[in-house]
Amino acid sequence: MQIPRLAIVLAAACLLSSAPRAAAQNLDAQRPQLKAALAAAESGRFDAAQYPGLAAHPLFGWVELADLKRNIDTLPTSQAQSFLRRYDGQAVAEAFRALWLPALSRRQDWPTLRAAWKPTSNVGLQCAELNARQALGKADAQWASDAQKIWTSTGKALPDSCDPVFALLATQGGLPASLRWERIDKAAAEQQSAVMRSAARGLPMADAALANDYAAFLDSVHARALGWPKTERSRRMAMYGLMRLAKSAPASAELQLPQYASALGMGEGERGKVLYEVALWTVASYEPDSARRLNAVPESVYDDKLHEWRAREAMARGDWRAALAAVRKMPKAQREDSRWRYFEARLAEKTGDNTEAQRLFREAAKTTTFHGFLAADRLQQPYALCAWIPNDGAAARTAVARDPAIVRAMELWKLERPGWATSEWNSALARFNDTQRRIAVEVARDNGWFDRAVFSLGSVRGESRPDEQRLYELRFPLHHVDTIRREAAKNAIDPAWVAAEIRAESIFNPKARSGANAMGLMQVLPSTGAATAKSLGLAWGGAASLYESDTNIMLGTAYLRQMENKYGVPYVAIAAYNAGPAPTARWQSQRPNYDPDFWIETISYKETREYVARVLAFSVIYDWRLNGDALPLTDRMLGRVQARRKSFTCPSAQLPKS
Repeated sequence: MQIPRLAIVLAAACLLSSAPRAAAQNLDAQRPQLKAALAAAESGRFDAAQYPGLAAHPLFGWVELADLKRNIDTLPTSQAQSFLRRYDGQAVAEAFRALWLPALSRRQDWPTLRAAWKPTSNVGLQCAELNARQALGKADAQWASDAQKIWTSTGKALPDSCDPVFALLATQGGLPASLRWERIDKAAAEQQSAVMRSAARGLPMADAALANDYAAFLDSVHARALGWPKTERSRRMAMYGLMRLAKSAPASAELQLPQYASALGMGEGERGKVLYEVALWTVASYEPDSARRLNAVPESVYDDKLHEWRAREAMARGDWRAALAAVRKMPKAQREDSRWRYFEARLAEKTGDNTEAQRLFREAAKTTTFHGFLAADRLQQPYALCAWIPNDGAAARTAVARDPAIVRAMELWKLERPGWATSEWNSALARFNDTQRRIAVEVARDNGWFDRAVFSLGSVRGESRPDEQRLYELRFPLHHVDTIRREAAKNAIDPAWVAAEIRAESIFNPKARSGANAMGLMQVLPSTGAATAKSLGLAWGGAASLYESDTNIMLGTAYLRQMENKYGVPYVAIAAYNAGPAPTARWQSQRPNYDPDFWIETISYKETREYVARVLAFSVIYDWRLNGDALPLTDRMLGRVQARRKSFTCPSAQLPKS
C-alpha cells in the first residue's frame, strides 16, 4: 500500500517536534541532496523518484514549487489544487498562489481563479478577480464599488489587467466626471501626466481639453495657463507644474511664479509649496541663493526637512547665530531629537552661551546615538548604554526553534534562498507574540541570519517597541571576530570600525550583493578588490572570492586603511567609502578646516551624511561589544586610536517605564 505524501510529511513533522536535535542533524545531512533537487527542479530535470528520501523533508513543498512554476501556464488544475490543499496555511502555498492566479487570468479560467482566490494587496490580481466576476456574470453593484475603489486608489498607472475592468465600468456609467477628475487630481499630485490624459478620455470635450492642458503644463510650463479658469483645481495644477519645474530649474520656477500666482489667485499655501521646492533644490547643493530662497518660503509651509536644511545651510556658511535661530524654529519634537539637541548645544557654545550649551549636552548625552556620544564627549562623561539581555527560558526558546515555519525559514536561509526564507519568517511572525518574535530573532542569529534583528525588532505592524532598541547584542551581531581583529591590527585601524562597516554594509551577510555589484560582508566592488589585492601583492581570486568572508574582510580592511591614508582622518574616509572620491573632494573644498561634527552634518547627500554618523555610532557600540569600553568618538573620528578609553553607564532615562 502506498502511503500518501501528506501522511509522510505529517509524520516527519511529529518526529521533528519530538527530537529537534536529531532532526536538525538530519536536515544538515540532507542539505546537499535538497540543494541538488532544487537545482534539478528549476532546470526541468526533477524526478521525485530520484530523491526518495526528500518526500518528508520540511522544504519539499518548495522543491515542488520550483518544479511546478516552470510550466505554470499549462499546469493541470487538479495538480495545482492538490498543491494548495496539501500546503494550506504555509508560506509556500501563498507563494504558489501568487503565480497560479496570474496564470489563470492569462488562461481566462475564471471559475478556477475565483475558487483559488484569497484577498491580496496586489492590484493586478485584484483586477484579475474583478475580470473573473465580470465573466461569471457577477458585475453587480459590489463589483462596481470595488472597481471604483481601485480607480481612485492612486494617481499612478495601474496594471494592464485593470483596463477591461475600467472599460466595462465606464460603459455601465460607473466612471462619472467626478471620479475621472478625482483620478486626474491624484495623478497631478503624483506628477503623472500620462495618467491624467488617460483619465480625461471620458470627459466632455471642453473638460477633456482643459484636463489635457493641465497635463501639458506638468510636462512643460506654458503661458496658456494664464487663461485657465480661476478655480482651486487650476491653482493646484499651476502649483504642481511649477513644483516640477523647480526640481530641474529652480531659478526659472521662481521667476515665473508671480505671473501665474497673480493670474489664477494662488494663495500663500500654493505659492509656498512652489517656493519650498525652489529652496529645497537650491539648498541641497548649497547654491549662493540658498539663504534668500529659504527665507522666501512662508513659515506655514516649512516641514521637518526644510527646517533641517535651513539649519544646515547656515552651518555650511559658518553663520552660527542664523543656524541657532533655525534650530530654535523647529517643532518641539524635532528640536528635542538628540541630533538637534546636540547641535543647539554646539551652536549655543559657538555664540557664547555655555550654560545653555551644558544643559543641552546633558540632555543629548542620555541617548545611545551618534550625537549622544558626541555630547558625552563634550561633557567628558561615560556613554549611555542600557543593554537589555532577556532570559526567556529554555522551554520558550525550544518551542520557537521547533516551530515548523521557523525550521523551514532557517533551512531556506542556509540554502541561500533569502526570499523564500523571508516568506516563511513572515508567516511565523504573524502568529507570534512579542516574546516569541524576540526569541525567533535569537534563533535566526544562531543560524547566521543576522539581519532579522534589524528588520524584526523595534516595531510591530506600525506599533513602536522602543525597549527592543536596547537589545544591543542582537542588533549588533559579532561574527568573524578573529579575522576582524587580525586584519585591523595588520592595518593599524580600530577593529570596532571594521565591525561597524560590516554591520552598516551587509549586516554580516557574506552573500550580500548590491545593485552596484558591491559584494560580500564589506560590500567591496570587484574592481576595488582587484586593485587592493594588487597593492598588497596578493593573487586576485576573481569577484567570487569576495563572497569568502576572510578574503572580503582582508581586502575591505586594507581598503579602509588606504582611504584613511588618502583622506587623513576616518570620518572623511567613511564618507568616501560610501559616496566616492568626487563628491568627497567637493565637500572638502567647500568646507576646509571645519570641525568634524559640522562637516559631517553639512554633507549634502542624505545617504552619506547618515552613513557616516551611523558607522561612527556603530563603532562605539562594537567597541563595547568587543572590549566593554570604548575609544572616545571625538578621538575615533580623527583616527587617534591610543586615546584614553571611556566606560558606559545605564542612565535612568533609558530604563523601561514601570
